[in-house]
Amino acid sequence: MGEISYLFLPFVIAAMVVFLIQPSLVKIAHMKSIVDNPSARKLNNVPVPVLGGVAVFFGIMFSLALAGYYVEGMNIEFEIIIAMLIMLYTGVGDDILQLSPRTRFISQIFTVCLMMFLCGIYIDNFHGLWGVYRLPWYIAVILTIFSSVGIINSINLIDGVDGLCSGYGMFVSIMFAICFMRLGDWSYVVLSLAVAGALFPFMLHNIFGQKYKMFLGDGGSLVLGFLCSLYVMRIVQSGDDVVTGSVVSFTLAVLAIPVFDTVRVMVARVVRGRSPFSPDKTHLHHMFIDLGFSHVITTLNIIALNALIVFVWHICNVYDFSPEVQLYVTIASGIAATSGLYYGINYIKQKQVTLYSKLQSIVGKYSIRRTGFFLKLQDMLDR
Repeated sequence: MGEISYLFLPFVIAAMVVFLIQPSLVKIAHMKSIVDNPSARKLNNVPVPVLGGVAVFFGIMFSLALAGYYVEGMNIEFEIIIAMLIMLYTGVGDDILQLSPRTRFISQIFTVCLMMFLCGIYIDNFHGLWGVYRLPWYIAVILTIFSSVGIINSINLIDGVDGLCSGYGMFVSIMFAICFMRLGDWSYVVLSLAVAGALFPFMLHNIFGQKYKMFLGDGGSLVLGFLCSLYVMRIVQSGDDVVTGSVVSFTLAVLAIPVFDTVRVMVARVVRGRSPFSPDKTHLHHMFIDLGFSHVITTLNIIALNALIVFVWHICNVYDFSPEVQLYVTIASGIAATSGLYYGINYIKQKQVTLYSKLQSIVGKYSIRRTGFFLKLQDMLDR
């Protein structure tokens, strides 16, 4: 298929396209008031455009179109593109019109059905986990819908800090790009690298820029959530030879922070007698912000936590633990990094006020300020 270095062109092409069109989209969003307005549950203090998903989607599509000319065997199913487009329209519509949760769920389930029934991509095998291999079709369908919709919403719900959703999306896309390379699935290598490339300039503007800062919005986070679910289904369906250990545990480890944090938040809401979809400020990223971390350090902390969970899984794999043990350790690590950390810090905040104040002082003392290099980077991005 030519030089393997060509595979990194999708990243570069998508990044260049998004970098070029983002300023125009920011201006359009301001003109048409397509913005996220400040509120008690949000962290932004001024209206911020929410058309980031449109920029990212365009960058991905442009990169895929060009890749078709130089990557032999390039073949992303047309139905996958349609599913992404449906997620984009649903999310942008929600950003502008505030769609009901029912409408959003119907749209998500429909796109997952496109992936399953028209592309044949679903969880059909546990590869020996608990002694289970091939799954009956009806269980496969139910499990795929449940897990895919869960992944889509977990990615959507972490989009609350500058650069978090885009930075995390890059982390996930690069992790799965490596797996697709091992598998020789070049079409999905191109797709995952194009996604990472499209997110890169967007993340830079969001974290370091001011003038052209823009949120992914539900349009972007739903597209990214669908892509993450697609990666998982494709890898699990391909078999556990893609990674050297349990493929189920590996995919869970890569998505551990958003999945376990979303479960924690939703369970806590139900326990308090609220709807699991009611908004609040109880996510893991809110805890870091309350401690005094900046948005960029909060993003790095959460990605580092998730990378640590993947490393823990890798250690289990190196020592040849059984698929069941790998899964249990991954689950325990995910719970510890989300529920354990959140409720541990929350306990200190409520019961050890002096200690909590000291933690805030330490965070404030060693926080990175927007000076020197970061100001130069901001000036470059805002030109």
